[in-house]
Amino acid sequence: MSTYDPRTFQALTFHTAREDFAAGKDTPRAYLERCIETIEAREPVVKAIVSINLESAREAADASSKRWKEGRPLSPIDGMPVGVKDLLETRDMPTQMNCEALEGNFPKRDNAAVWALREAGAVPFCKTVTAELGGSHPGPTTNPFDPARTPGGSSSGSAAAVAAHMMPAAIGSQVGGSIIRPAGFCGNFALKPTQGAINRGERMATSMSTHGMHAGSIEDMWQASIEIARRAGGDRGSRALLGPAPPPAAFKPARVGVLETEGWARLDEASRQAFETLLESMAAAGVEIVRRDESRCLDLLENAVSEAGRICLAITGWENRWYQRNIVLEKGGGLSARAMATLERAEAMTVADYEAALTERRQAQLAHEGIRAEVDALITLASPGPAPLWAGDVPGEPLARRPTGDAVFNYATSMLFAPAVSVPMLAVGGLPVGIQFVGQQHEDARMTSFAGWLHANVAPVSV
Repeated sequence: MSTYDPRTFQALTFHTAREDFAAGKDTPRAYLERCIETIEAREPVVKAIVSINLESAREAADASSKRWKEGRPLSPIDGMPVGVKDLLETRDMPTQMNCEALEGNFPKRDNAAVWALREAGAVPFCKTVTAELGGSHPGPTTNPFDPARTPGGSSSGSAAAVAAHMMPAAIGSQVGGSIIRPAGFCGNFALKPTQGAINRGERMATSMSTHGMHAGSIEDMWQASIEIARRAGGDRGSRALLGPAPPPAAFKPARVGVLETEGWARLDEASRQAFETLLESMAAAGVEIVRRDESRCLDLLENAVSEAGRICLAITGWENRWYQRNIVLEKGGGLSARAMATLERAEAMTVADYEAALTERRQAQLAHEGIRAEVDALITLASPGPAPLWAGDVPGEPLARRPTGDAVFNYATSMLFAPAVSVPMLAVGGLPVGIQFVGQQHEDARMTSFAGWLHANVAPVSV
């Protein structure tokens, strides 16, 4: 166990190595080997990785090293080792989704985002642990700052691997809170993009699922995301991630609204104190902080997302039921008790139930659009406190409802289709607690700029 302090924690970064690559002082192959050494040292405890293809990775890193030596890198992320959440298909590693029914599944093709990374010269070299099918049933991964605690989920391995210095970046995905919450628990930067802004390719996905990037720095987070989008575009019918090729310059927001959501009532007192201290520091730096009692439009939004968890779970359950039901029919089982319980709840829904949830989601999106002129961004926590303890299910006892942590601060941004950037600004009891900037759809670059300003100009808070 190691104590986390955002003021002193040094993450692994890739953008800082590029100058040495160009000067011949370092190589992507040597960088990869250092990542592998860290994996060998920390993986027995962290348990973030499902599979790894060292032969393919070393071959790709050698090719990248040659390009940098010749002064012709394919992109700023040429040679970057990247982990891939084990929901996304990879041509050189299995895709088993932490699901018993999919054990041995090896499609031997790349997801669109993985293909784009390879086209940019990056090195997708390992599959990271996911909760079963991207749901709530956890894998074995532990939190790098306390192995007795969850790293969050469902992007458990991606978040933990970056925080443990195993790699500078890793792909995650989110339907409810699967990018932002684990980023907050592990002290990472992360982008949950505007819905559809990064191409999800062929994988099974719901109307709220997105691919996003965990990274040790805001520069690597943005650079990896935009290089994917420039090659693979967005989802079918959606605009790709908008913004400059280099990371957007840091920029101070003028007015920021505090989004409480239904998570405010579940927030522990120490995390609330840390968050309020951060807001006071932002105000002292010249940012106007707006509360719901000061803005009718913000209050309307809060009311519209007051049951975001129920709405998100209903929509996601209904949309996942077809895939999950077919697994059960084809395999005769193979799903965890948690997944089966979710499927049973979805099977009890009607078309009218689903359409009612969609209507509530659209009303919330309209309420969010209604605050566009009042605030530059929304700010909220990534979770209602630090990562909770998780020792595994106890035979004979009821299953824990939230083994990977509570997504209560994430449901709203997911149902709004809004971009969110997680920033490691808080420590509570020696553990990370993230905050997130939330913007209007397609304001991903703007939120990244605000996050960059906050991280560079406002002191982190430890309580």
